[in-house]
Amino acid sequence: TTLPTFSLRLRGGVVPLISMRCSFPESPCRGKPMDFVFIIDSSRSVRPRDYEKVKAFIESVLQFLDVEHEATRVGLLQYGSVVQNEFSLKTFQRKEDIQRAVRDMSHLASGTMTGLAIQYAMDVAFTEAEGARPAHARVPRVAMVITDGRPQDTVDEVADRARAAGIRIYAVGVGRVDMNTLRAIGSQPHTEHVYLVANFSQMESLTAIFQAKLCADNDPCSTVDHQCEHGCVSTPVSYKGFVLNADSKSWSACGEMDLIFVIDGSKSLGAANFELVKRFVGAIVDFLDVSPLATQVGLLQYSTKVRAEFTLGQFSSGLAVKEAVSRVQYMGRGSMTGSALRHMVELSFSAREGARPGVSRVSIVFTDGRSQDDVSKWAAKAHAAGITMYAVGVGKAIEGELREIASEPDDMHLHYAKDFRRMDQVADKLKSRICAGGQLPLLTIVLSIYVPEKTLLYQFRVCTRIKGIGAGERI
Repeated sequence: TTLPTFSLRLRGGVVPLISMRCSFPESPCRGKPMDFVFIIDSSRSVRPRDYEKVKAFIESVLQFLDVEHEATRVGLLQYGSVVQNEFSLKTFQRKEDIQRAVRDMSHLASGTMTGLAIQYAMDVAFTEAEGARPAHARVPRVAMVITDGRPQDTVDEVADRARAAGIRIYAVGVGRVDMNTLRAIGSQPHTEHVYLVANFSQMESLTAIFQAKLCADNDPCSTVDHQCEHGCVSTPVSYKGFVLNADSKSWSACGEMDLIFVIDGSKSLGAANFELVKRFVGAIVDFLDVSPLATQVGLLQYSTKVRAEFTLGQFSSGLAVKEAVSRVQYMGRGSMTGSALRHMVELSFSAREGARPGVSRVSIVFTDGRSQDDVSKWAAKAHAAGITMYAVGVGKAIEGELREIASEPDDMHLHYAKDFRRMDQVADKLKSRICAGGQLPLLTIVLSIYVPEKTLLYQFRVCTRIKGIGAGERI
């Protein structure tokens, strides 16, 4: 499929927006070589029906992998008190055969020797004898560890050795898994490699995320023929924002902004859902151009008390911000939203904590329940101070409180999700709305390209401000 040249026709001329040709492959991972090994917890704590959900999740990941001898090779081992190799990287060359083998697996229902399983993957599964390609071929070696409990052996040292041997490890925890254990297993940055979901049913929410992560290097827009500088974003879960510069050719990120996240750390969330909130923050940060000259980011967590996790002037890159988010520890007590808003107004947007004069001030406030103190007073002070407030509620969040927090109009600044599995949808909406730099009205152009007989809808969102266009004006 070839994209034509796109331009924006305005009164008095045409502004070239995007001129590119992107050849879209049959699959998002089409032609990408990878040696991929699933490492599955098959302990007795995994109930039979949950074991079937793990198998279904594995099949959903297989759907987007390009399984061929010269592309992606897949192996799988499961572990309990012992490690059982179900099939190696050299066993199957067809996706259908792998899916059949996954369906035929039997639950071990014994102990939880996670460290032993990682050791086996390093010593056996990723060897040339078992089908791994030689190191000089530079084929990525990727392992996905799925576990629901505390290991009965140590994982820190063996995971360190596996990563040092060049194995990229994704750690997926379900239920009450200790986050420190998952971080000890997963590669850095943890925001990209460590995931925790509340139960086995929520594993399906990770499929699109892993599609974006595992296929990221195979960008279908890497071959571009254009006259304008631009960014081409082809993942199904993210957009990039750009401002058209005065030369009508080059682009820069949506204007300057000081952004404070205010996140609920109350006990009603639970540790697993708190990790989803952190992932939500990371998804927003991925969209932003974080630097001292563009967007600065700070984060408050509140519970019975308010804690500044990091301030506006503390980090100068998106990667550094996401690393800081990954280290945030869940407070797990009360819910003093009003106190958090007061801290934000009085301290977070102060020059002492890195706020810049004349720069747009934006806050995203997240909550999942009723506040134990009054929010109206400090929400009103935030509005009066010129802070653009986005209220994000999940589950039992109180609509009246969300409306008090959110700037007007509500339909632009208030977002609600019934459960945490829908947080990604809220993040996508916010990405298109916080592109707030500069004083010119915001114009958003969305190009949605559906590739027939393919599974992916490619979306390109361009946020730009162009002189001569009034707010809400049709062009």
